[in-house]
Amino acid sequence: MNHTPFIVKPGSKISLKDSDPNYTGDFHKKADAQGKLEADIQQLKKYQNVLYAQNTYALLIIFQAMDAAGKDSTIKHVMSGVNPQGCQVFSFKSPNSEELDHDYLWRSTKALPERGRIGIFNRSYYEEVLVVRVHPALLTKQQLPHIPEENKIWKQRFEEINNFEKYLVNNGIVVLKFFLNVSKKEQKKRFLDRIELPEKHWKFSISDAQERAFWNDYMHAYEDVFNHTSTNWAPWYIIPADRKWFTRLTVANIICTKLKELNLQYPTVTEEHQQYLLQAKQMLENEE
Repeated sequence: MNHTPFIVKPGSKISLKDSDPNYTGDFHKKADAQGKLEADIQQLKKYQNVLYAQNTYALLIIFQAMDAAGKDSTIKHVMSGVNPQGCQVFSFKSPNSEELDHDYLWRSTKALPERGRIGIFNRSYYEEVLVVRVHPALLTKQQLPHIPEENKIWKQRFEEINNFEKYLVNNGIVVLKFFLNVSKKEQKKRFLDRIELPEKHWKFSISDAQERAFWNDYMHAYEDVFNHTSTNWAPWYIIPADRKWFTRLTVANIICTKLKELNLQYPTVTEEHQQYLLQAKQMLENEE
């Protein structure tokens, strides 16, 4: 599967108007993609086993999106085959008082995956250059000693985030960043579904609808994020999200491709350990 249409080339300047949320590539319907998705889920399960056993790398998967873009369902379906022992999901909401008493990367740093594990951030430290940028009054709650001029603080944070991710990659934490690109029209449809269906009422809040008034501001903020933080070590992928089945297929395939590139191997044991295994086998076979 060709990932070129989705990756934000480092150093490029992109516009989200050039990314079609309804794009499905060579797949025309869900049934066409189902077999490929199931195969990638099984492959991901195998890669995770080796990742866990090798205990050298960790994988950090970041999902950012507008509300109702399908982050939860993508995580649920793509990670359906992995061993829960080797995977952890963190959903970052508005920071609490303890988190506001620390730097803005603190709560994310605490949640980083250990070696051998897959960590998933449902939203992330990128909220600090997205929602905080759209609603700059939130900066006053962060108890900063000094707030640079509006444009300077975002450039400062872009640099800090790039350095943070470079540090992670240098230490064996592979970073994958996905933006699920849902259209405003499709978001409206999904919001109406949540209002109409009682079992989805819990997923909807009036603030979700109110944030639509800032749609263009969010698109501008996202574009600036992609243009400044898609790097060679941690590029952004813009994933079409109007068709959930294609979103899941693409995300699963990119994750599998990245894990394959790591050339993961089960640990080799020493000759001494091999002798221990033979002794243990003999003891077990000699049991009455």
